[in-house]
Amino acid sequence: MLELASLIILGILAQWLAWKIKTPAILPLILIGLLVGPVSTLISEDGTKWVEPIWNGSKGLFPGESLFYFVSLAVSVILFEGGLTLRKSEVGNIGPVILKLISVGTVVTFMGAGLAAHFIFDLSWQISFLFSALIVVTGPTVISPILRNIPLKAHVSSVLKWEGILIDPIGALISVLMFEFIRVEGGQDFTQTALIEFGKILLFGFTFGFTFAHLLGFLIKKQIIPHYLLNVFTLATVLGVFVLADIFAHESGLLAVVVMGMVMGNKDLPNIKELLYFKESLSVLLVSILFILLAANIEIEDLLLVFNWNSLILFGIVALLVRPIGVILSSLGAGLKWNEIAFISWVGPRGIVAAGIASLFGLRLSREGVEGAEYITPLVFMIVLCSVLLNAATARIFAKLVGVFIKNSQGILIIGASSISRLIGKYLHEHERRVVLLDSNSDNVRKARKLGIDAIEGSVFADDLMNNIELNDIGFVMALTANSSINKTAIKKFKKQFGENGTFRVITADEMNNPEKNPSEGLFSPTDDYIKLTEVSRKYPKIHEIDLNSKEHYNGLIEISKTDPDIIPLFVKDEEGNLTIIPSHSSEVEIAEDYQLVYLGKKIQREEKEEDYDETIDNAEAEEEIITEKQKQEENN
Repeated sequence: MLELASLIILGILAQWLAWKIKTPAILPLILIGLLVGPVSTLISEDGTKWVEPIWNGSKGLFPGESLFYFVSLAVSVILFEGGLTLRKSEVGNIGPVILKLISVGTVVTFMGAGLAAHFIFDLSWQISFLFSALIVVTGPTVISPILRNIPLKAHVSSVLKWEGILIDPIGALISVLMFEFIRVEGGQDFTQTALIEFGKILLFGFTFGFTFAHLLGFLIKKQIIPHYLLNVFTLATVLGVFVLADIFAHESGLLAVVVMGMVMGNKDLPNIKELLYFKESLSVLLVSILFILLAANIEIEDLLLVFNWNSLILFGIVALLVRPIGVILSSLGAGLKWNEIAFISWVGPRGIVAAGIASLFGLRLSREGVEGAEYITPLVFMIVLCSVLLNAATARIFAKLVGVFIKNSQGILIIGASSISRLIGKYLHEHERRVVLLDSNSDNVRKARKLGIDAIEGSVFADDLMNNIELNDIGFVMALTANSSINKTAIKKFKKQFGENGTFRVITADEMNNPEKNPSEGLFSPTDDYIKLTEVSRKYPKIHEIDLNSKEHYNGLIEISKTDPDIIPLFVKDEEGNLTIIPSHSSEVEIAEDYQLVYLGKKIQREEKEEDYDETIDNAEAEEEIITEKQKQEENN
């Protein structure tokens, strides 16, 4: 009982520490696992481990094969949760790159790492290529924490995230094939059997994943499952699909749960966000326990096998030669810039699937007396630990070095996805400005996505948005909801992380009627609240542009908008097409030659504009003369 409780306590403490120092949790988890496992044998009185996960025998936390079963089921939940986060809208033009990374990149890693292991450690070809099959995977549990704290363009983050999730079942499949090849000693019979098994894995993995995703989605939509059972029912379904697929085709379960997660994540399902929260929390707990257990299961003798310079040479070849070659070949003709390719090449940490399967296969082959099998587990753990340590420590610095680090984030997060938000978001998207809409209303989110706008279903009160790596390039926040408390909360909560260049909110009715209360974060106009914005967008659902001659011209048009309820200024566009958000203190905006005013509402006719503009200027000059005359009179008195 003490060991089991300590696993959970130490795991959560490691997660907290990782969050505090902004590093992947896998790093402190493995170090803790090594400390309570093999390292503890050096300091304990009887030479035993503080935590002993025994694979065979009658003692330990997981006697016999139970540890492997626990690892397999836990990994299925982790990959399902990862699949839920994959959105078709994220792919865009990067689809070919992702496909090549999980195909061409996998082949390059498999061949390159296998050759390196064979010649550096003098391992047999079979063991060498089993090792390389195990390390082709990266993994979402290590990619996400690294990218979370680096402001990158969304497509770069998406490439790494999709690769990390999709490559896990592929790596597991190749590892299983190599494992079986070693056990039956290869040959033509094995080759035929392997091709048949490969086909069965693909068939049953896709079939079970796709079918049960739609079945579960149907049950959720029809509210056949009560709300309080939704999370646990889904968990039971995921475990059932994993086991069922595995019965029909060994190791097809991982593929099935990833497909199931992807299909459900891209369906319009109620409560999908709540389901994702539950799976994310469960994944954190499972990862915390798994890494400590697997690291603790390593023997001190195994660590000593790889405690030498050969291990560093092998890691250097895998990280600095094999990975870049695979990424470069996968990126040919994909439209990625050289610095983006360099960064993707640099970031390739290994995760839970590599560690879990390596622990199983290494131990099984060692018990069967296969020469060199004792190297499998420690070598894979060395790659996992070193790759995470390298990327966690240098990814941010390397991003700045190669120029993919966004110093001035220009993306815009719009709180609310109502009709006015969608209209503004569509204009921004068409003018190549990165924009994301956030709304708790699934119908609004769906309408936004149909327009091709990135939209997230969620609440400003939830914390998951702060960890979304696709929002790393966001630098502006515009709160555009009908609820003033939500707008104010969004400004306060997201100002530091997403509003480094500006945070704005629509003014309230009280502020609109009292110019002295015009807030510093006011958006667009001091005379237009959410209701007026919505009314104008319904009456004139179009955004216009008009050329500006000077700052005085701009000020004149702003004055016109204050008296005409059907004209609302939104942005100023410079000669290069860059957009500046107009605050309610609109006079602060800089204006130069060839700038344009972007506004919502009825179109300003050229003749009317010139007349109104001249009249506004004349009035302004008259007011200035009156003020000057009064000042002179006061001085004379």
